[in-house]
Amino acid sequence: MNRRYSNVNISSAIFDCSAPDLASCPEPTLPEFAFIGRSNSGKSSLLNLLSGQAGLARTSPTPGFTKLINFFTINKTWRLVDLPGYGFAEGAKQDSARFNQAVSHYLKRRTSLCLVFALIDSGLEPQEMDVDFVEWLTRNAVPFVLVFTKTDKETPVVVQANIAAFQARIAGWFEQPPAAYKCSATLGQGRSELLGVIGATLDAIPADPEPAKPAGPLPPEVEPPFSLKVLAENAQAPDPRAKKRFKDERPW
Repeated sequence: MNRRYSNVNISSAIFDCSAPDLASCPEPTLPEFAFIGRSNSGKSSLLNLLSGQAGLARTSPTPGFTKLINFFTINKTWRLVDLPGYGFAEGAKQDSARFNQAVSHYLKRRTSLCLVFALIDSGLEPQEMDVDFVEWLTRNAVPFVLVFTKTDKETPVVVQANIAAFQARIAGWFEQPPAAYKCSATLGQGRSELLGVIGATLDAIPADPEPAKPAGPLPPEVEPPFSLKVLAENAQAPDPRAKKRFKDERPW
C-alpha cells in the first residue's frame, strides 16, 4: 500500500464555503471527514485544535451556534466538514435523532464522505440524544468513530466511567465496537490520534489508475476519483431548486 498520508501534517486550512443543504455543497471531488455532536460538545474547539488554527471554526457559548454545513479544505487535498449540532438546533426530527434534514441528507448521500467523527461529552453520563444519534448512524451504515471530548473537565475516574457506560449502552449493536478516542482541546489531547485516523483512511483510498482511452463518447456519469464507504443506493441527484451556496462569507 502506498502510504501517502499516514503522518498528516496540516500545512494549510482554508475556509471553503457554507451550505444550507446537500445540493449547495461543493463538488464532491475531495475526501471529506465530518464532525458532529450534541450542541456544546466542543466540536468547534476540536476542529481548531486539529487544524492548528485557533479561529478556523467559530466557537460560541450559545448552543447550536453552527447552523450551516461548513467546509474547510486542508492541504488542498481533503476537507474537514463542520456539521450543525443535533441537540438544540432547530430542524426536523429524523428517526428520533434530532438534527436537521440537511445534515441527514449529507450523512446518507454525500458521495465524498469518508468518515464521521461522532463527538460525545465525556463529562456527562450517556445522553439519550447521543445514543439515538449513534443508533441512527449504525442503522444507516454511515462509517464513524467515537470521540469523547472535554476530558479535562472531570476527573479521570468520572471520565472513564462515563465512557464505559456509553460503550455499554451501544455494545449490543456491533460485532466489533466502533473505535473510540479521548480528546481535550484545552490540553491538546487526542490531536495526533485523530489525525492518524484521517491519515490511515486517506491511505486506504486507492490511487487513481491510469485512465483508459474511451472508444466513444464518455458516459453521462463518471465515477469519483476515489472509492467510498457510503452506500451507493443512498446517493440521489441534487434538487435543482436548491438555494445558492454561500461562498464569500461565513454566515453562521
